[in-house]
Amino acid sequence: MNNTQKLEAITTSTLIVGVDIAKNVHWARFTDYRGLEIGKALKFNNDKEGFDSILASIEAICKFKKLDKIIMGMEPTGHYWKPLANYLILRGITVVMINPFHTKRAKELDDNSPTKSDKKDAITIARLVRDGRYYEVYMPHDVFAELRGLSNARVSLMKRHNALKNTITTVLDEYFPEIVTVFKNPLKGKASIQILKSCPFPSLILELGVDGVLVEIRKAVVKTVGLKKAQQLIDVAQTSIGVNYGLRAAKLKLELMIEELELLTGQLEQIEKAMELALDETGIKEIILGIPGIGVVTAASFLGEIGDPMRFAHPRQISKMAGYNLVEDSSGKNKSGTIISKRGRKNLRSVLYQMARTMVAKNPEMKELYQYLKTRPDNPLKKKQALVVISKKIVSIIYNLVKKQTEYKAELVLGEYRKNQIKQVA
Repeated sequence: MNNTQKLEAITTSTLIVGVDIAKNVHWARFTDYRGLEIGKALKFNNDKEGFDSILASIEAICKFKKLDKIIMGMEPTGHYWKPLANYLILRGITVVMINPFHTKRAKELDDNSPTKSDKKDAITIARLVRDGRYYEVYMPHDVFAELRGLSNARVSLMKRHNALKNTITTVLDEYFPEIVTVFKNPLKGKASIQILKSCPFPSLILELGVDGVLVEIRKAVVKTVGLKKAQQLIDVAQTSIGVNYGLRAAKLKLELMIEELELLTGQLEQIEKAMELALDETGIKEIILGIPGIGVVTAASFLGEIGDPMRFAHPRQISKMAGYNLVEDSSGKNKSGTIISKRGRKNLRSVLYQMARTMVAKNPEMKELYQYLKTRPDNPLKKKQALVVISKKIVSIIYNLVKKQTEYKAELVLGEYRKNQIKQVA
C-alpha cells in the first residue's frame, strides 16, 4: 500500500487511535480524519481488563460520533506491543505501526518542544496515522509464525554460541596458544574437544605423556586421530608460551564452557530440525531448495523473516523490508554516491548476505553475475556492493518461482540483456 492508498483508506467515518506502548501502562488518544482530538486521553493497563476497557471506549466513541471504521497506530516498542495488537486484530480492528524515529521528529511540530510524555506521544502517533505515515502490521498465525519464532530462537542461540566460542578461544590464547598448530579448529573436532575437557593445558599434557594423551584421544575417536596427534601435542606443549598460573580455576572454567557449548550445539540442532519440519508445511520447500546454493536453514530463516512471499505485490518490497533500497545523500555541490538505507530488518539482511556468499560460490549463474559486477568496465562494484546486488537478485528469483509455482531453470536466471553484457566483458 503506497502513501496515496493509505490516505484514501482514512475517510470521514474513520476513528484514529494513537497508543503509546509501555511495559505496564499504555496511553491512548483519539482523533477524527482531520486529526482533531475526540474526547480525553485514556490510560489503561497492559492486561485483559485494560484491553477490554480500551475496546469499550473505542466502541462508545464510534457509536456517539457515528463512525464505522477504526485504525489504531502504535510504535513497535520492544515486544510489549504484540499482545495488544494481537487482541485488537482478532477483534477486527486495523492495527498499523509508526516508526519511532518519525514520532520523535513529529512531536516537536505542535509546540516546538522536544518534551516527551506518553500522552503527547499518543496524539503524535494518531496524527502520523492521519497523514498516512504508517506501515501495516503482519502477525502471521500459521506456519510462517512458527518459522518466525524458530528463526528468532536460532539467531539468539547463535549469538550465545559464538560469544561462548570467542570466550573459550580467549582462554586458550592465554594458556595454550599453540594448540591451533595441532588442531586447526579446537572447538570443532571430537578429538580436540576431548583434549579440552581432560588436559587442555601444556603442563597437564606433559604430565600424561604420549600414551596418556593417546588414551584421552581414543575416548573420542578410534581410527581417525592417533599417535601422531598425541606426539604433536607433547612437542608443542614442551615449548608453549602459555601462562602457568591459575590452572585449576582456568580448567574448571573451560570445562563449564565446553559443557555449555555442547548444550547450545544440541539446542541448535533441535531448532534446525524443527525449522525443516515447518518448512515442509509451507508447501514451497521444494521450489526454494531447488535453487542451487540455498539450504534448509537459510530458506527457513528467509521465510521466517518475511512470512508468506505472496503477501507482497513485488520483490522490491521484500528488498525494501531488508533495508536494501538505495538512497542518496547530496546537498548543493556535495554529491554522494547511492548507498543502501539499512532501514529494515537486520536479520533479513544477514540471511540474504549469507545466501549471497554461498550462492556466488555454488551457483554458476550467481557466480557469473558476481564476477561481472566486480569487473565490468563502467562502475565496477566492490565485493560487498556486488553481494547486495546478488541478494536482491535472490529475492527476485525466490519470489517469481513461488508466484509461478515453477522450478529453478538456470537458463532463465539471467536475461538476454544481462547475458550480452557478461559476454562483452568475458
